[in-house]
Amino acid sequence: MRNVVVFDLDGVLVDSHEVMGRAFDAAYAEVVGPGPAPFAEYQRYQGLYFPEIMRRMGLPLAMEEPFVRESYRLADQVPVVPGVRELLSTLRERGFRLAVATGKAGPRARSLLTTLDLIQHFDHVIGSDEVAHAKPAPDIVLRALSLLDAEPDAAVMIGDAPADIRSARGAGVTAIAATWATVDEADLMSASPDLVIRSPHELLAVCPPVTVPGRR
Repeated sequence: MRNVVVFDLDGVLVDSHEVMGRAFDAAYAEVVGPGPAPFAEYQRYQGLYFPEIMRRMGLPLAMEEPFVRESYRLADQVPVVPGVRELLSTLRERGFRLAVATGKAGPRARSLLTTLDLIQHFDHVIGSDEVAHAKPAPDIVLRALSLLDAEPDAAVMIGDAPADIRSARGAGVTAIAATWATVDEADLMSASPDLVIRSPHELLAVCPPVTVPGRR
């Protein structure tokens, strides 16, 4: 019986790409200098921890400080994906325990969810800085399961990037691809998700109400 849902944050609960692009442009201009910021390349690494993305792109880690600063400043401009508030409320009503496992640092993820009035839906919000190995390693999903005292077969993980899918599969959790805000759907599908959903409400079909033993 499934009773746990683990969500990625960016591209699943919130459509942060536009605001993220503005923060990335500002950080690039401040640290690297004038010229077009390679945000399209940055987007290809969605789901990974920011320092790892900088390493892969050959960009200075010093970009992290202004990127985080701008992300905090612009947080109230990040739109919640339509239907997500209703989805989270319904899952709670159905008896599910919910967690977020994100490529963001934990404090920034919790701050964003608080700003957007979503934090109350989640039992735990875990950032990439709070596990030994960030996505695509399974550590962050395993951490969520541990905190929720849940077995892998009781959980699903929803993500919009290959790193999310690989992290879920590595943890033995059903991996669900969310396509509503993904940057590269073909790349997402290449990670071989177990299921694909194209709008938040479709998740409810695989998350029926939790049955409590002894209760009718």
